Amino acid sequence: MTSPTPRSTWALLLSLYTLQTLGLGFFIVGLVAILRDQGDSLERISLIYLLGMISALKFLWAPLLDRFGSRRAGHYRGWLLLTQAALLATLLVLAGLDTRTQFPLLYTLCLLVALLSSTHDIAADALVCRLVPSAERGLANGLQMAGGLLGYLIGGGLVLAAYPLLGWRGSMLALLAVALATLLQTLLFREPRWPQRPHSSLRLLLRVVSFWRQPGGLRWLLTLMLYPIGLALGYALITPSLIDAGWSLARIGLLSNILGPLLGILSALLSGWLMRRLGRRQAMLAAALLQVPAVAALAVPVLGSASELAIAGAIGLFFLCYNPTMVVLSTLMMDHASMEHPGTDYTLQFSAYTFLSHAMATLGTLLAAQIGYAGVLLLALLATLPGILLAWTQRPAAHPKSIDVGSRTNPTTPESRETSP
Repeated sequence: MTSPTPRSTWALLLSLYTLQTLGLGFFIVGLVAILRDQGDSLERISLIYLLGMISALKFLWAPLLDRFGSRRAGHYRGWLLLTQAALLATLLVLAGLDTRTQFPLLYTLCLLVALLSSTHDIAADALVCRLVPSAERGLANGLQMAGGLLGYLIGGGLVLAAYPLLGWRGSMLALLAVALATLLQTLLFREPRWPQRPHSSLRLLLRVVSFWRQPGGLRWLLTLMLYPIGLALGYALITPSLIDAGWSLARIGLLSNILGPLLGILSALLSGWLMRRLGRRQAMLAAALLQVPAVAALAVPVLGSASELAIAGAIGLFFLCYNPTMVVLSTLMMDHASMEHPGTDYTLQFSAYTFLSHAMATLGTLLAAQIGYAGVLLLALLATLPGILLAWTQRPAAHPKSIDVGSRTNPTTPESRETSP
């Protein structure tokens, strides 16, 4: 029987996931605006968007985090402390750079921030898989989504808005202050020692393939591929349609980078709370059904010359209905992850989802040039139907039994020592 997760752990999880998107939120949104404002070419600016693709590749090194870990610091806590310290050092170096004359070094360090953020995310996800009991994973993933949106809001919204006052150095130091707060929380946390079986590095690498060969693995992969297509296609229409409607970049930024994430945080937390009461299957079906009004609401900015208030309300509805899908899928990904190598299993699933979502968003933009916004919107609505069907017929994943979450042992006892990698 597992005890309820303490509030300090929930606060730590929120902070960990806020840090995950903090730096990238500023670079992908803020740095793009800064470079363009100082006259940099679109070719150079396009390199910034490649930073987001690193997250889709993190499954390649996730097995290393499952295989190697510190017994003294805690298996995944050690990785968290290492990446957080490296992020602090990188932000400190970035604070001393000139965005006009030192772009090659600046971009290299931005790549390092993206790599460290992705590695930090692997460790955080693996820790949640082991630490949080199955009954509380809905709430955990609600906090995960809320934290990610909060980091995006701070980095891509608030710090960018304060950039005229703070400047480049001040903005980097502001990001560093938030990262330092997360580091202090992690230092106060003590990760339990988990009973583990040693695994070879080769076996963990082969897990990338063997995971999908488990019973129900291919069906789950199909679910990850089809469930979010409608939302991804619809999301691709938001910014182009607003530009065509005459919205300024400042107003789009306010809607997409501040108001949207605020609504998303509310939606994510509510989704996590409701998931505990509805159960997996009902929550998955409810999230799939919510995709229909989410996509349909985009008809307001896409198809007509509606008022600005109506457009803002429609896009707000999209953000409210978007995040339940993420909370549900993330919870089910944890259910499908084993306790021996949670970092590899969870990251593999999330990478598959991320890759397809980015691909569908790209496809939606390309199709809009051929068949128009209305055609893509119709396809997006039709694409929500397979997700509803899959949710209706989905069977809950069997929760991993190999390591009982309730068997967390006291780190101070000799019997609880973790098997050395």
